[in-house]
Amino acid sequence: MLRTPVLIATAIGALVVTATPAVSSAPPATRTVPSTASSSASSSASSSSAKPPSGVVDAVQRDLGITKDQAINRLANEARGNSAAPGLRKRLGDRFAGVWYEGAESTFVVASVDPADVGEITRTGAVARIVPRSFAQLSAVKDSLDRTAPPAAVHSWAISPQDNAVVVAASDPEAARSWIAAGGVDAAAVKIEPSAERPRLFYDIRGGDAYYTSEGYRCSIGFAARRGTQLGFTTAGHCGGTGVTTTGYNRVAQGTVQISSFPGNDYAWVATNSQWTAPGVVNGYSAGILPVRGATVTQPQGSVCRSGSTTQWHCGTVTALNATVNYPEGTVTGLTRTTVCAEGGDSGGSFISSDQAQGMTSGGSGNCTVGGTTYFQPVGEILSTGGLTLVTAGGTDPPPTGCQSYEETYNGSLTSNASAYQPNGSYYQATVSGTHAACLDGPAGADFDVYLQKWNGSSWSVVARGDSPNPDETISYNGTAGYYRYRVHAYSGSGSYTLGLNRP
Repeated sequence: MLRTPVLIATAIGALVVTATPAVSSAPPATRTVPSTASSSASSSASSSSAKPPSGVVDAVQRDLGITKDQAINRLANEARGNSAAPGLRKRLGDRFAGVWYEGAESTFVVASVDPADVGEITRTGAVARIVPRSFAQLSAVKDSLDRTAPPAAVHSWAISPQDNAVVVAASDPEAARSWIAAGGVDAAAVKIEPSAERPRLFYDIRGGDAYYTSEGYRCSIGFAARRGTQLGFTTAGHCGGTGVTTTGYNRVAQGTVQISSFPGNDYAWVATNSQWTAPGVVNGYSAGILPVRGATVTQPQGSVCRSGSTTQWHCGTVTALNATVNYPEGTVTGLTRTTVCAEGGDSGGSFISSDQAQGMTSGGSGNCTVGGTTYFQPVGEILSTGGLTLVTAGGTDPPPTGCQSYEETYNGSLTSNASAYQPNGSYYQATVSGTHAACLDGPAGADFDVYLQKWNGSSWSVVARGDSPNPDETISYNGTAGYYRYRVHAYSGSGSYTLGLNRP
């Protein structure tokens, strides 16, 4: 494993690639095949610019609490006002006092200090307002405040044309007044508003950047991923167990490890605090900032590159999928073997092929001076078992990635309303408690479902299911030792499918 300060795995002579263990003896012969389960299917203003996309209209309607017609009119009025504002400011010159919008449909308002400008303003279709202070005067007030060191109780300040003042947001009005006086500005031109804000910087989660753990290690970020609305990032499991806290590359408080698996697997997920955002990118260092657009698996001999906080950006090829590696701390299965070099501190960092996320750096041998072999944990497994969604550039969910990154894959074909059982028409025995994960990749346009069943001594009972009205499903179930099987059901439509499985 490649975390700093200690590079743990340095030799590969002892690495072992093992076959999937054979299925143990069968459960009692008497069993009942479950019955087929059903799926739970279930006038605008013209604009000086192009018609806004429906997604923009819908979001404005939703978030501003207005009607669709109001949203359309609002966007059209703002497009016209934004185009007119620079010309009006230039024509009014020193008399100009600012522009803004009012009301649900964004009525365009233009302010001046001279009543003689009313006619010119209204001829543009705007509403005119006459105010005592020009925009230049307000700018001078703000500039003076900018040069005066603020107390902690003052959170922010900005020109507000509609207030014809510089508005100061502060939790302590007296402290704000003292600061304004120290700035030597006209107090009448400043408006103090009570504020509970605690402004803070936002930092980007980028694959390949460093982070530090409360246990004293430096590792690297894999990929930004969400669990529901909670943002976080994937990394290597050996970098820290559940409950370990992290700080970012800048030593700012970052998050807490909420998912971690090592050995057996080598993945983890850190839930980050609200100070961290995710643009869906990898820091490619010399290659620039690279977008992540999905997670399609690269096949053997395909090119792949790695980003890490020690050796930064290096590339090579995939030489094997589903490799088992015998680290001194224990065996890890399901890794991908590559010719890419890596060193201590690169652990957890991004492996990416073009714009497709591949996985997180685990360990290997050699270094980036003489070259070496490096293994990565495929990202698909933690996305499935952790119920995570990869964050992609542009904020869209990635397309289905298939199920090839799972430890076992099985293929089949079904006609509508038919079922099949996997693995290979049979079942398997789990001798320990742990996570059972499955990924079903069904035919486009169909509705295929998957059910995990456990033998209860007399019949098969469903313990987990993926039965959305889609062709692709995932399951993650934490179960005790026993006999298990998967039922793949074609709820509607026909075609071929792939089922990927991970066993405890």
